[in-house]
Amino acid sequence: MIEELLVPGTAAVESFGDDPGAPADLHPEEELIVAGAEDGRRREFATVRRCAREALGKLGVAPGPILRDPKGAPRWPAGFVGAMTHCQGYRAAVVAPAGRVAALGIDAEPNLPLRSRGVAELVTVEGERARLPELAARRPEVQWERLLFSAKESVYKVWYPLTGRWLDFQDAEITVDPAWSTFHARLLVPGPEIDGVRLDSLDGGWLVRDGLIVTAITVPRPAPRAGADTAKAAST
Repeated sequence: MIEELLVPGTAAVESFGDDPGAPADLHPEEELIVAGAEDGRRREFATVRRCAREALGKLGVAPGPILRDPKGAPRWPAGFVGAMTHCQGYRAAVVAPAGRVAALGIDAEPNLPLRSRGVAELVTVEGERARLPELAARRPEVQWERLLFSAKESVYKVWYPLTGRWLDFQDAEITVDPAWSTFHARLLVPGPEIDGVRLDSLDGGWLVRDGLIVTAITVPRPAPRAGADTAKAAST
């Protein structure tokens, strides 16, 4: 399912449940991260890391532990970028070579309403809320506030590896295209630079299927600027 939202050259593995013996598959370093967690959380953690290892294997990377940084983000092998997600009944991981892709963001959520009106207002901005009635009229089967939440989770998973900083839900505005199942995220704070190019917005895709909302963003490496190679060659 997640592969439908990704560009060629990106590897993905997903699971619609946990492996019965999932915790036994953890590397010792990973086991330390969830040593005190309840069994369901340990199985979820192990399954999504199994997905990540299999996805990396598709790109020729030998299996190894996937640890976390101090803020909980996964640490990918050198030369690769990736993202993981999990919700009830779904786990997935995607990876890509860092030379082709600057960042990846994915998220999965149940296609259910957010917990309360207060949560919906917390995760959306005024422009997004103004567009909700039209979206609901066109696709009433989609929980649009939840989809906005998921899209912003994908935005954050792109943002954090590039900046090392927090991004609030109010720091991006999502515009959804219900016909093409895409979305555009306009950053409301200064974005990071990638190879000298300022990132002011992000484009992603979404799908709703089997009770799930899935969103994904791929940020390709910017194409070399015209004349950059010539200038580099002239200076050597």
